[in-house]
Amino acid sequence: MLKKTAIAALTAAALVPMTQAQAADYVIDTEGQHAFVQFKISHLGMSYILGSFREFNGEFSYDPNDLEASSINMEVDVASLDSNHAERDKHILSDDFLDADQYPTASFTSTGFEPTGEGEGVLTGELTLHGETREIEMPVALVGEGDDPWGNYRAGFNGSTTLALADFGIDMNDFPEPMHQLELDVVFEGIRQ
Repeated sequence: MLKKTAIAALTAAALVPMTQAQAADYVIDTEGQHAFVQFKISHLGMSYILGSFREFNGEFSYDPNDLEASSINMEVDVASLDSNHAERDKHILSDDFLDADQYPTASFTSTGFEPTGEGEGVLTGELTLHGETREIEMPVALVGEGDDPWGNYRAGFNGSTTLALADFGIDMNDFPEPMHQLELDVVFEGIRQ
């Protein structure tokens, strides 16, 4: 009986399409500086402030043959913000803007993915920032995938979107209109588990 069960299980496994076997989970490589959470916002309508969040983590699932099954979860340490100007960073992290003491983390959890072409599509999910959760859409594209020199398999993606800061309870009314929105750019490379 045990032998018949084992044969049946092996036969069933052999019949599973290869596309299902290729689905994989990845951990975002933050240690190797191969992932970035960056932003760009107007400075008074005259220039731009560029910055990033240095501390974050996450994981994603990716199957090149079933892109609709792709998903990602990320968490960002808000206090790790760096705009290359310490006094400005302190102000952005204060309760005038991000209020990092009260809202120390931001997070994104995907709820869907709609392919729009080979290796690209629109990721939908819930972004929590400044204590507010909103559904956002982020176009993403595969940068590349393959074996690395250390025996791992990697995949990397780039996504960007524009956020209205008022949607997250961040009051920008004392600033010019161009400063009311922020461009968010996320580059993430993961190591297959």
